[in-house]
Amino acid sequence: MDAAHFILLFLAVGLIAFLYSTVGHAGASGYIAVLTLWGIAPVTIRPTALVLNILVASIGGFQFWRAGHFTWRLFWPFALLSIPAAYFGGYLQPSASVLRILIGVVLLFSALRLVLRRSDPPETFAPSRPTAISLGAGLGFLSGLTGTGGGIFLTPLLLFCRWAHIRQAAAVSALFIWVNSIAGLFGYFTAVHSLPPLGIVLGVAAIIGGLVGSHLGSRRFPARTISILLAMVLTIAGLKLILTR
Repeated sequence: MDAAHFILLFLAVGLIAFLYSTVGHAGASGYIAVLTLWGIAPVTIRPTALVLNILVASIGGFQFWRAGHFTWRLFWPFALLSIPAAYFGGYLQPSASVLRILIGVVLLFSALRLVLRRSDPPETFAPSRPTAISLGAGLGFLSGLTGTGGGIFLTPLLLFCRWAHIRQAAAVSALFIWVNSIAGLFGYFTAVHSLPPLGIVLGVAAIIGGLVGSHLGSRRFPARTISILLAMVLTIAGLKLILTR
C-alpha cells in the first residue's frame, strides 16, 4: 500500500470511529467495510477490527457511563457467558472463503439494522436472566468469530424487545463490545501467536474519532443521516466480500 492510499485509509478509519461512536458503537463493521474496500485480506481484517474496537469502545463506554446512561444490572447477564464464547470464536480460524461470507453477511445485517434503527421505546422492562445470559453467549461467539464486538446485534435487540432506552442500550453495548473484543482478540492471539501491526497504527485515527464522536453522542447528537450513509458503505463492502471469489 502506497503512502497516499494509507493516508486515505487512516482518515477513513477516523471518520468511521467518529460516526459509530456517536451512537455508542465501536465501529467494527465500519472498519471491516473500509478495510475490505481497501483490499486488505480477511485474515488481517478480523484482528485489526478487534484492536480498533477495543480502543474506541473503551472511550465510548467511559463517555456514556460519565453521562449517567450505563446500567450494570442490565449489562452483566449479557456479558457473563459472552466473554468465554467470544474467546472461543476468536480462537477458531475458519477458511478465507467461509470467513468472507460470514463477515459479508454481518455487514449486510449491520446495514439493515442502521436503516431500520428504532426510536426510543416509551417504557422498558428487564429481560429474564436466563434469556439475557443465553443470548449474550450467542452474541459473544459471533463477535469473536467475525471480528465485531457484538454491539451491532445487541443494541437493536435491546431496543426491539424494549429492554432499554436508546442511550442505555448504547452504554451497555459499548462495554459489551469492549469485553468481547478483548476476549476475541485474546482467543485469536492464542491460536496464531501474532497480531497485525496495522491495527496499532490505525489505532491513532480510531482514538481521535472515538473521543470526539462519543463526547457528542452521549449528549444527544442526531444520527439518522449518519446511519443511512453508513448503511450504504456497509452494503457495498458486504456484497463485495460475498461476491468476490
